[in-house]
Amino acid sequence: MATKSSNIPAIANATGIGWDQWCTRLRAGGADGLTHKAIAELAFTHMGPAVDNPDWWAQSVAVAYEQQIGRRLPGQAQDGTFNGSVSSTVDAQLDTALERWVACVQNRDEFNGCQLSQPARISGSGRWRYWRADFSDGTKTQVDIGLKGEKSSLAINITKAESPEQVSDWKQFWRQILVEFKG
Repeated sequence: MATKSSNIPAIANATGIGWDQWCTRLRAGGADGLTHKAIAELAFTHMGPAVDNPDWWAQSVAVAYEQQIGRRLPGQAQDGTFNGSVSSTVDAQLDTALERWVACVQNRDEFNGCQLSQPARISGSGRWRYWRADFSDGTKTQVDIGLKGEKSSLAINITKAESPEQVSDWKQFWRQILVEFKG
C-alpha cells in the first residue's frame, strides 16, 4: 500500500531523516509487530534535538509507516474510522467568524441527510473558537476558527466516518456550507 505521499516530504524535512531511513529504522525496531503507540515511541527515540515538536512528528511517522505496511488507509484513524477536513480563510476576526458560522448553521434541521444527535457546543480560548457537533450517522464535526493575521482560518474536521466515501460526502456538504457562509 502506498503511503500518503504528501506526508513523506514533510516528515523528511522536519526530522532530517529520509523516508527510506525511517522505514529501515522502524523495521529494525520491530515496528511491524508494534501498536501505533509503540511505533510512535520508537520513532520518538530517533528524533534529533533540532526537531521542533518531536512528539507530533513521531505520531506522523507512525501513521505514515502504518499506511506504508498496509495497516491503515490514508485518512483512517487508529480506531478504524476515517477523518477528513475542509478549510477556508475568512475576512473576519474570531468572534465575528464564529457568530457568522453559528448564524449559518443554527436553524438547519438537516446536515448532509443527518440530524444533530445532541445540541452543538461552542467553546474557545484566546486564539481559537470551536463549534462541535455529533450527528445521527455517528460522525462528528469540529470547526476550528483560528487567527490568521487580520483574518480567521476556518477548518471543518470530520471524524468517526465509517468509510472514505462517507468522508467525501461530508466534505462535499461542508464545502457547500462554506460557500453559503462566505456569501
